[in-house]
Amino acid sequence: MKSKVYFISLDDKEADALVMAKFSRLMDKADPFGFIKTGESVAVKTHFGEEGNTGHIKPPYLKMVVERVLQKGGKPSLSDSNALYRGQRTFTKDHIKLAHDHGFTEEATGAGVVIAEGESGKDVTDVPAGGKHIKKAKIASFYRLADNIIAVSHFKGHLITGFGGAIKNIGMGCASREGKLAQHSNLSPFVNTEACVACGACFAICPVQAISISNKKSHIDPKKCIGCSECIATCTYNAITVDFNAGISDVQEKMAEYAFAALRGKEKKALFINFALRISQECDCWPKDFPLIAPDVGILLSRDPVAADKASMDAVIKACGKDAFKEAHPDVDGMKQLKHAEAIGLGTMEYELINVP
Repeated sequence: MKSKVYFISLDDKEADALVMAKFSRLMDKADPFGFIKTGESVAVKTHFGEEGNTGHIKPPYLKMVVERVLQKGGKPSLSDSNALYRGQRTFTKDHIKLAHDHGFTEEATGAGVVIAEGESGKDVTDVPAGGKHIKKAKIASFYRLADNIIAVSHFKGHLITGFGGAIKNIGMGCASREGKLAQHSNLSPFVNTEACVACGACFAICPVQAISISNKKSHIDPKKCIGCSECIATCTYNAITVDFNAGISDVQEKMAEYAFAALRGKEKKALFINFALRISQECDCWPKDFPLIAPDVGILLSRDPVAADKASMDAVIKACGKDAFKEAHPDVDGMKQLKHAEAIGLGTMEYELINVP
């Protein structure tokens, strides 16, 4: 059976007022919030942007989603999880400050900001995934406890996955730091000895004593490392990293399996909204803006994350007259995430596109 995908088109760089008016019409036509029951919690999963990057979805658009949730009697929170790499989104306190600095305040949006792993950054739940690659997923507990999830995603290019949309927002975005590491790489973190000053912070934080210090440098024993990535976040010298290209061929499939785990039990309690606007070459995690690779296309909405992403990709390709994602990243086939997601039952690539005037 085909999944319904609602779509409203937008011309390149339309003013915020017109985008908001069209987004309102889209939600009026689709009326997609009926699954929310009075008093239920709703995790509005988005991305607050990185410092120096302006590609994230704007707070006024999130406010419109929050208002619809409140109308249904739901209790919404804007949320994201902490990043794997070191930056302004590594620790909960800094992440919340960045969100507020980017305009995601309760006064502006009607909902508070929640970082999904909690204040400690370690509030994580193991969720059976049963996948080819992931048997047990490490999901930030807030998403497991929420009654409903609404993924509001910026649809754009991505160096490793070809494109990023609903599947990436849920699969990578709902994972703990350890879960993100499990998706990105088959290897443990390693030390850049040129940057290491042997301060001992990584040695002190490692829960399994996988780190030692010799010759005034830290060393990580990959046989002992459990991949928790605490050392990456702790190192203030950016001397510990991970080879993001290791196991790159499996990243998309792992990401789909993580999305499947994150949505387990919420298959009928989730909604996916893709903003195919400001379609950049890379994702919003970089501390800078990248060139745009396609014109603005529009906003797409579906109860099926696979259909939402496939329809978004098709709409971008149609608008460009070419596969802009493949052109930007010729060695990456974004269809891999869609095919695997469909194969494991996350959704279907077969969709009925409902155009909203």
